[in-house]
Amino acid sequence: MPLAGAVVFITGAAQGIGFEAASRFVAAGSRVVLVDVDEEKLGKAQEQLGIDTIGVVADVRDAAALTAAADQAVHTWGRIDVVVANAGVTPPPATLRTIEPDAFQRVIDINLLGAVHTVRATTEHIISSSGHIQLVGSCAAFAPGMGGAAYMISKAGVEQLGRALRIELATHQVTVGISYFGIVDTALARTTLDDDPMGQRIGELLPWPLNKRIDAGHAAASIVDAVGRRRASSTVPRAWIPYAWLRGVINLILDQQLAANQTVAAIIRQLER
Repeated sequence: MPLAGAVVFITGAAQGIGFEAASRFVAAGSRVVLVDVDEEKLGKAQEQLGIDTIGVVADVRDAAALTAAADQAVHTWGRIDVVVANAGVTPPPATLRTIEPDAFQRVIDINLLGAVHTVRATTEHIISSSGHIQLVGSCAAFAPGMGGAAYMISKAGVEQLGRALRIELATHQVTVGISYFGIVDTALARTTLDDDPMGQRIGELLPWPLNKRIDAGHAAASIVDAVGRRRASSTVPRAWIPYAWLRGVINLILDQQLAANQTVAAIIRQLER
């Protein structure tokens, strides 16, 4: 689809992948609705990206706020052509047995239900423009969940959300894509894997390609490319593609190996303490 003149609605747009994607859409001639919960960072992002953007403060957990953001976009520019459901968080490493219920709920509410709220707030506008929805998923949807199951569960849900929408909206000439990313070198990843001692130990155990990082600009460029091509699936880095194709066999073997690994067992026991 042509990006010049398109109206693009992005959540989590004030920093990281969302901001980098917004800057690339603006460079391609799109008009971008920046949606973020952080008013200060949102203001700086809008100032940096210029007149082809509007900023709307909204929490993706708040369905009414997202509906208001979509209405503001349509009031300003007449339509919405592209939605990028990008907002996401991850908690500190923990087991499902020990994670605080509120921390688990926050991940599901933002990563999964936030994507649902984003889609529901914008779908009628996207149908009107025969547009495209891009969900920011993760290779975590089909990777082992050791110490980070809340995030993996949320992203597995995003994958199924995208697959369901792809079928349901096809009759309306709307396309739906899912971006599968490995570890993206953002503040979120660094806080979880680099700044947390247990995250460091988990990171050291990740085999290739699980341990291969990309920068936020690389991830954002793949989002813009996927939207322009209306691609159903985009996986970055590409080393993950064979893993995705063979996930059933690989995960069966890998889960058994990790379950029997004494280093992993020691990490789990320490997390539970």
